[in-house]
Amino acid sequence: MNPPPTSVNRQNTSWQPVSKWYTKTVGESGNYYHQHVVIPAVLRLLNLSENSSLLDLACGQGVLERQIPPSVYYQGIDISPSLIQYAKAQIHNPNHHVVVGNVTRPLPIAKTGFTHAAIVLALQNIEEPEPILKQVAERLAPNGTLVLMLNHPAFRIPRQSSWGIDEKNKLQFRRVDHYLTPLKIPITAEPSKGQRSAIVWSYHQPMSAYRAFLQKAGFVIEIIEELGSDKVSVGKAAKMENRSRVEFPLFMAIKARKVSITVVDVVGHIPFGS
Repeated sequence: MNPPPTSVNRQNTSWQPVSKWYTKTVGESGNYYHQHVVIPAVLRLLNLSENSSLLDLACGQGVLERQIPPSVYYQGIDISPSLIQYAKAQIHNPNHHVVVGNVTRPLPIAKTGFTHAAIVLALQNIEEPEPILKQVAERLAPNGTLVLMLNHPAFRIPRQSSWGIDEKNKLQFRRVDHYLTPLKIPITAEPSKGQRSAIVWSYHQPMSAYRAFLQKAGFVIEIIEELGSDKVSVGKAAKMENRSRVEFPLFMAIKARKVSITVVDVVGHIPFGS
């Protein structure tokens, strides 16, 4: 996971102090939602072939690397040395590589022309999404595919969204207190530690902002998917809990393509393209 690109010190301290906790939480194969929702959707949208090459930015401890076909050339980059150390220890494929690097700056790799790129549950932890999307565009081949996976920006806003119960109608509902205005939100990484826990940051953006970020970087959106939970409740509250899982998605996936021609608007401006 990558912290905001505002200073070297903050970059090196945002996720590094919680890397052991994060690795323990995610594990080698990912947590429940990685395994059941996130990674299956990312792989389906990427639609990799044996000749594909994948750039995985803010790759964390490499959970995606361990799920892709072995013939796919893989390059993961993350700013946390501890997470990269763990990822490297799990790699047993000479075609797969990871390296420490700031994904919002020129990337520390020589390869260009990747057929695919992914940013999985990380863009929301970066204060300015535009630089990372620029780096992706520079490294993708024409018509290359980018898949983003996000905590749903309309329904999962830290400290600004919550569950509620309508007792009269026996419904569980989602309350959203803030949406259109961007937010910088501190997150206590390990609540059990109280004030001793490290703080990481979440950066809320509305859905329209992600569209604008992608367009500015030279991408066109092909698919947007909203993904819910596959868990099933039991007990007297099961009916309303199961209904709310269907109605309120946890994640949003975006599949975008790097445009291979310049798009000119009616007055001759060049809004995006490559």
